[in-house]
Amino acid sequence: MKKIIIAGIGPGSKEDITPAVIDAVATADVVVGYKYYFQFIKPYLKEGCECIDTGMKRERQRAEQAFDMAVEGRTVVVISSGDAGIYGMAPLVFEMKEQRGEDVEISVLPGISAFQKAASLLGAPIGHDLCIISLSDLMTSWDIIERRIKAAAYGDFVTAIYNPKSNGRYWQIYRLRELFLKERSADTPVGIVRQAGRHDQTVKIATLGSINLEEVDMFTVLIIGNSQSYVAGDKFITPRGYYREQQDSEEKKGRQIMIESFRTIESELKNRDIPLDKKWALLHAIHTTADFDMENILVADDNAVSRLYQKVADGELKTIVSDVTMVTSGIRKGALARLGVEAKCYLGDERVAEMASSLGITRTQAGIRLAVEEHPDALFAFGNAPTALMELCDLIRKGKAHPAGIIAAPVGFVHVRESKHMVKPFTDIPKIIVEGRKGGSNLAATLCNSILCFDDAEQLKPGRDL
Repeated sequence: MKKIIIAGIGPGSKEDITPAVIDAVATADVVVGYKYYFQFIKPYLKEGCECIDTGMKRERQRAEQAFDMAVEGRTVVVISSGDAGIYGMAPLVFEMKEQRGEDVEISVLPGISAFQKAASLLGAPIGHDLCIISLSDLMTSWDIIERRIKAAAYGDFVTAIYNPKSNGRYWQIYRLRELFLKERSADTPVGIVRQAGRHDQTVKIATLGSINLEEVDMFTVLIIGNSQSYVAGDKFITPRGYYREQQDSEEKKGRQIMIESFRTIESELKNRDIPLDKKWALLHAIHTTADFDMENILVADDNAVSRLYQKVADGELKTIVSDVTMVTSGIRKGALARLGVEAKCYLGDERVAEMASSLGITRTQAGIRLAVEEHPDALFAFGNAPTALMELCDLIRKGKAHPAGIIAAPVGFVHVRESKHMVKPFTDIPKIIVEGRKGGSNLAATLCNSILCFDDAEQLKPGRDL
């Protein structure tokens, strides 16, 4: 019988060669392939089996010789590393059969692909939709490869990268990272597996932002996670949807919606390469306002969110004071209770109206004066009244107030900008400022919430206390 068997021999270890491939090799009269791979099948060859090496980059000659041998009536096995149908010999052999019109039976035996072996060594990185891209432009133009990279990045596919780099082809992997970082966070996990399944195998996990691309070569397979991928210990995991569905009884549906919203917002930021501390506040601000101008006008001191969260966690910050009741209404009650923090607004205090009337000041100013007397070291959050913020600045300058932090987000047209500028000189006080005329009670409240749940920022899982 005229027969060609196309066999994937796996990535390189005997444990990863399937029994069907071993049986096929054992019955072959001729094995055609690249000589490097003969070492992996040599123990299974029958006596007298001929091994034909056509050398690197001579796939067409390899296929022609296989047909010549098969036409003579010999059983021919064509071997490829990994799976013969993935960047292997299978497509070429089938195409050649059509061209030659030979009456030769062709069968394909699958093998474990390099990306599958790499994934098993990394943990479970390909648990959801995935694609595979080769960066070799020997047979495919770079324009097409780049379109595929953009589609994979935009589509949030887990992506395995073959042929990432060679001595003469070095820049393509840098361009791939550049394109992925336009759609994915710099914290996205990346698995780097070199010589998967072979004696000099190495396995590493990095991120899109931190990976050392100089360590990558032709023997390396990269696996880039999707927006849900994460690292637990030394394992790279991409969750399946099923597990998340089972968690609905534990995590409210509203939180799941909020998590997806945050991921959407992050993917649309003009600049995602900002410190997590500021990004967490920014994501909250955009989620509340649907206003991406927040990227331009939300200003936060270095580590303001994390510093204030740490004060809460250490029990140093016990009180949040707001200028109006709408701010305190928007601060999550579950977070306050969980952390032992009280949110207060003094507008309803009976002393406020009397003080405002006797001193000729606004009620919000009076509320801040009373608040400073009782809680001079509180976190002060302003979402409505610029006069209240200006009052706090005056009290700070007089040494009567020393806030743990300030959220400056009053909204309006009169004294609003000025009040925010007045806050900036207090460099020793952590501040989050919404510059210009924009702001609002809802915005001040959500910035408070970003502080109270900062420990959820790294996993990008907001809404614990909804």
